[in-house]
Amino acid sequence: MPETVFVLNGPNLNLLGTREPDVYGADTLDDIAGMLEDRARVLDLAIDMRQSNHEGHLIDWIHEAQATGARAVILNPGGFTHTSVALLDAIKSVTTPVIEVHLSNPHARESFRHCSLIGRGVHGTIAGFGAQSYVLALEAAARI
Repeated sequence: MPETVFVLNGPNLNLLGTREPDVYGADTLDDIAGMLEDRARVLDLAIDMRQSNHEGHLIDWIHEAQATGARAVILNPGGFTHTSVALLDAIKSVTTPVIEVHLSNPHARESFRHCSLIGRGVHGTIAGFGAQSYVLALEAAARI
């Protein structure tokens, strides 16, 4: 049975495809899920993809990843990247590797996006490659 990689998506990512496509691209979360499922089969992994606009759900899912023995978590924390000490604490409380992913390059955007609180606890960060950022993160999860 393939190992599972949790793919967790934070606030407003349910609007991908219509929300600022010049920044985030035209791909929807369903499009990204399809890309990940295709690549996961090749890597002998399973994907558990979720999205929530609520910080507590993301924290619970990180804990669940640990409890279920997930191989890794790919996390796009959205706006929580810059603000959530609670999410950082959840990441630091588990041994499951967490890979931070962003569609855009936060360092090329507004200055408040340059600081990632989440980045202080993750295994690594992949950003700026659009939907391909997720696929690159999955490749990294397969190799951790």
